[in-house]
Amino acid sequence: MNPKQDILTKVKTGNLKIGVIGLGYVGLPLAVSFALGKNNVTGFDKSEEKVLKISNGENYISDIKNEDFVEVTKNGYLTGTTNFSKITQCDALLICVPTPLDRFKKPDMNYIEEACITIGRNMKPGTFISLESTTYPTTTEHFMLPIIEKESGLKHGEDFWLAFSPERVDPGNKEYFTRNTPKVLGALTDDGLQIGEAIYKLAIENIHTVSSPKVAEMVKILENTYRLVNISLINELALLCGKMDINIWEVIDAAKTKPFGFQPFYPGPGIGGHCIPLDPFYLEHIAKKFNFDLTMIHTAGHIDLLMAHRMTLKITSALNRQKKSVNGSKILFLGVAYKPDINDERESPALKIMDEVQNKGGQVFYHDPFIPEITTPGKNKFKSVQLNEKQLQKADCVVITTNHSQFDAQFIEDHSRLIVDLRNLIKVPSEKVYKL
Repeated sequence: MNPKQDILTKVKTGNLKIGVIGLGYVGLPLAVSFALGKNNVTGFDKSEEKVLKISNGENYISDIKNEDFVEVTKNGYLTGTTNFSKITQCDALLICVPTPLDRFKKPDMNYIEEACITIGRNMKPGTFISLESTTYPTTTEHFMLPIIEKESGLKHGEDFWLAFSPERVDPGNKEYFTRNTPKVLGALTDDGLQIGEAIYKLAIENIHTVSSPKVAEMVKILENTYRLVNISLINELALLCGKMDINIWEVIDAAKTKPFGFQPFYPGPGIGGHCIPLDPFYLEHIAKKFNFDLTMIHTAGHIDLLMAHRMTLKITSALNRQKKSVNGSKILFLGVAYKPDINDERESPALKIMDEVQNKGGQVFYHDPFIPEITTPGKNKFKSVQLNEKQLQKADCVVITTNHSQFDAQFIEDHSRLIVDLRNLIKVPSEKVYKL
């Protein structure tokens, strides 16, 4: 039996052993989705804490149903390990490692490089490998492939197959999750595509194949850049509307009555999460190699980078109208997650605004029902305070940075002296409420 027939037979008979490298917001839900189909899944991570929680059946990702997590860990379909030499036992390896930017806003490829080296040194012939981490187009074929072939001594297309399938995780989404979100897949060979599609169908309902990994890589960048450009546009219009005394939310509500040609995007204090604020820089990185200037995307990214500072100016202006300065004022931030009802503060604009306000002498404190403590980009550490009448009344200014569904808008308005509402939580205009 040749390697392709061997791995496809394992898929059909339920004997495929799957390895997921990186057990965070992307990797763990994916691993659980495979395990729910009674597939043998091993999760690899350097974090002993994560591996221990998996061993104890302790779910640490809120998007995963606790009963699903307990089921797959209790029955042994999902196990975790820090021992990467066990990669040799896997038939398929799915890479879900971080892809941050360095201080020069260039893609930090260290995590992907390390994963490729580790895979190359430990994998067996006949392995399917797929990268899920967001990155720039051509990463799979020009960056990953040479490393894996060098470290393994194996030949792609004969001894292993390489593909890219971008993650589409939307934290907090109650309708779409790993299994029912369509999956894009691009491989370097037709055999790799056929094998990858068969494997992913074990965990995901709908697979959309494309002609190459670089097409799949560009799909991910397009999806998030589309959101960046449109959110940046609406944020800039919101700032202009504020100066013109026009309610941008009323404008959007009216515009979206048009049944065609318009999709509503909503303003806020900035864009958070791992993908949307970062993806344009991945694309900019590769575009420079082709002597191409991404003017519109660059502008949208620049608008987003300025939003935290502009929100600080909003807070300053609101306090000034009360004949107060930021310096010495007690400022309570409500919500530090980057979107409502999740426990994820990655790239949250709230943290950047808190740093700016504290640097101006403000006495900063926050409440978030999902995030008990934080460290800001400026290395300031805070613990969430209780949200009650006393906390609201002692604040010189309450800043609504995340519109969690648990927040009672009327309660907040009734007991606050001054509110800067950056999320339209409070719908009815008031003299003490300043909008975005």
